[in-house]
Amino acid sequence: MMACSRRIVPACRSIWSSLAEGSPTFTAGRPSLGLCRRLSTTASLQNLTQEQRDKIASGPGLEDFIREHNYPDEPADLRRKKGERQRLRLPPWLTVGVPAGQDYTRLKKSLRKLKLSTVCEEARCPNIGECWGASGEGAATATIMLMGDTCTRGCRFCSVKTARAPPPPDPEEPQNTAEAIAEWGVDYVVLTSVDRDDLPDGGAKHFADTVKELKRRKPEILVECLTPDFRGDLDGVAQVAQSGLNVYAHNIETVEDLQWLVRDPRANFRQSLSVLEHAKKASPNVLTKSSIMLGMGETDEQILQAMKDLRAIDVDCVTLGQYMQPTKRHMKVTQFVTPEKFDFWKNVGDDLGFVYTASGPLVRSSYKAGELFLSNALRARQGKKAEEAS
Repeated sequence: MMACSRRIVPACRSIWSSLAEGSPTFTAGRPSLGLCRRLSTTASLQNLTQEQRDKIASGPGLEDFIREHNYPDEPADLRRKKGERQRLRLPPWLTVGVPAGQDYTRLKKSLRKLKLSTVCEEARCPNIGECWGASGEGAATATIMLMGDTCTRGCRFCSVKTARAPPPPDPEEPQNTAEAIAEWGVDYVVLTSVDRDDLPDGGAKHFADTVKELKRRKPEILVECLTPDFRGDLDGVAQVAQSGLNVYAHNIETVEDLQWLVRDPRANFRQSLSVLEHAKKASPNVLTKSSIMLGMGETDEQILQAMKDLRAIDVDCVTLGQYMQPTKRHMKVTQFVTPEKFDFWKNVGDDLGFVYTASGPLVRSSYKAGELFLSNALRARQGKKAEEAS
C-alpha cells in the first residue's frame, strides 16, 4: 500500500497545486491517497477525445447489471461441463412408459392403412403413448406430417430423414388425411410437415388444400397448422393462414444466439418471427403459437428475450420443453432443466401476457394438454362471436 502511495501521490501533486491555485474549494497541504486517485482519473479523462468521452457517457449504467428476474438455481450435475464429451444421465422426471392401449393400437393401424406419416413417430416424441393412448371420445391426438417423411433440411436436433430431392407429395393426401380424421372422431387436429425447399411454394398450397378438405368434411373441427418457414415467402404464409385454420404455429426452436448452432443455415430467428407476424396480419382472428427447446446451452436472459420477442409480434401461445438428443449423431444435451424451472418459465409467460403458456420437461409444440386448452379457448371465442352477431 505504501509503495502504491509513493507512486501515486508525487504524480498528482502538480495537479493538486494547479487546482488549488484556481479554485477556492481546495486548500494547500498533502493530498490523501483516495483523492489523488480520483484526480489521476480526472487527468486521464482530460486526455480523451470527444468521441471516447461520448462512448463512456453512453455506456452501461447500474440498471444494466441488475437482473429483471430472480432465476432459480439448478443443480450442477444436470449441466454438461465445458469440454465434457460424455452424455448426461437422464433424470427421473424424463422417464416414460412404453406406449400401449387400445386407442394407441387402433390409431397406429389406421395410420398405416392410409399411408400417413406422423411427427409423433418420426421425431420420436416421448408423449406418443399419452397422446395416442388417451381414452374417451375425442381425447386421442396425433399430429399428421404432410408431404412425406423426408426433409430437405438438416437441423442438428431433429431425427427426421433428410434428402435434397424427396419424393413428390401425394396429390391424394388432403383427401386421405380428411378421411383419417373423420374415422378417428377427434375434434382437434394438428397438421405439420417437413421442410420442402424443393417445391416452388414450399408446400404452402398443399397445406391450404388439406385444411380446406378437412373443413369441408367436418366444419366444426379445429385445425392447427405447424408450418415450416417457406423460405421466408410471406405469400405462402398468407395462403395457409387464410385457408380456414384456427391456430397457426411456427417454431423458433431456440434462442436467437443459438440459431446458427441448432438449426439448418436456411432457417433463422428473424425469418421465423416474420412468418408468425405475417400470419397474424393475414388472418387477425387466428391464434399464433411457437415453441422453444431448453437445454441447448441458452442462458436465462436469452430465454426471456426470446419470449419477449414473440409477444412483441402478438404471438398468443408459447410452449417450452426439454431438448432430448434423439440419436448419438445429433447435438448433445447441454443441460436438463428441472420441473421447478419450467414452472418458473410458465409464470413468466403468463406475466408477459401469453394467452397460454405450456412449460414442462415433456411438453412439445403439439402436446395434447395444449390442444385441449386451445380447443376450449377457441370454442369460447367462437361462442362470443356468435353472441355478438345475434
